[in-house]
Amino acid sequence: MARRGRNPLLKLLAAIGLVLAAALAVFGWGWFGPGPLEKDTSFLVPSGSSLYGVVNRLEEEGAISSADAFRLRAKFFASDEPIKAGEFMLPAGASPRQILAILQNGEVIRRMVTIPEGMPSILVYERLMAEKLLTGSIPVPPEGSVLPDSYDFARGESRAAVLQRMQAAMAKELADAWDKRSSSTVAKSPREALILASIVEKETGVASERKMVAGLYSNRLRTGMLLQADPTIIYPITKGKPLGRRILQSEIAAVNDYNTYSMVGLPKGPITNPGRESIEAVLSPAKTSALYMVADGKGGHVFADTLQQHNANVARWFALRRQRGEIE
Repeated sequence: MARRGRNPLLKLLAAIGLVLAAALAVFGWGWFGPGPLEKDTSFLVPSGSSLYGVVNRLEEEGAISSADAFRLRAKFFASDEPIKAGEFMLPAGASPRQILAILQNGEVIRRMVTIPEGMPSILVYERLMAEKLLTGSIPVPPEGSVLPDSYDFARGESRAAVLQRMQAAMAKELADAWDKRSSSTVAKSPREALILASIVEKETGVASERKMVAGLYSNRLRTGMLLQADPTIIYPITKGKPLGRRILQSEIAAVNDYNTYSMVGLPKGPITNPGRESIEAVLSPAKTSALYMVADGKGGHVFADTLQQHNANVARWFALRRQRGEIE
């Protein structure tokens, strides 16, 4: 009789054990099993966010089935490690455990914004303001303060922070290049190097010519000749944007702090944001006697030491343009 009395109790305990085991399995599956995301989805965690608020958004965006269930399971299975700010990629079917691990230790998605060599500051400003994933506003940065390069940023980052990195990069590049300068440079300061580099940058898009162009302008500065760089005429008119037409005679004769056709020496400031190669070219220019240059019709220039040589080169250039039908 005693044995028969214990059997129902054992069966009851066994049944309860099975129910608990099943409940624990379901509870654990809700943490370790796949979630409802149907495709890879980016998820933004704003700076200063708590897990409590983020979990609600995870439910709203369909990454998890229940915010309350997520919090409960996190207390049992997860660490107290805080989540990070930034944008994260949540893979399709990510489990709650995987999602929390990504928010705590995953790689933040970084995006890129590129500033080409020779982009003036007004266009840098427009490019940053047009990037919809950045926040806040910025002024037009001082000309020459931005180093052309590709910069990564996080979604929701401020434009001011990105611009600050660009300007810090230029300050470092200019300082490093100045420390390595050749004795042949005519630049008396990093500022002068930056101004002259901006002219070299705008005068040629051919990398192999930069040192030669820098050497030519260095010679002109040493001898007191006018630099006569066309981009310095355009800059006061457009702030570096394309002029879109031929330069007028009145603009060539204009007297201002930039026009090197009407003033000896360097302009009062840079006319664009020069790249590394133009800065290095100015601080270590080619050894040359050239004082003149004209386009060669192939994207580069022909250089000359004397005015007589230069005039012959100009005549050939105009003949080529007439042959192409560019002028009469």
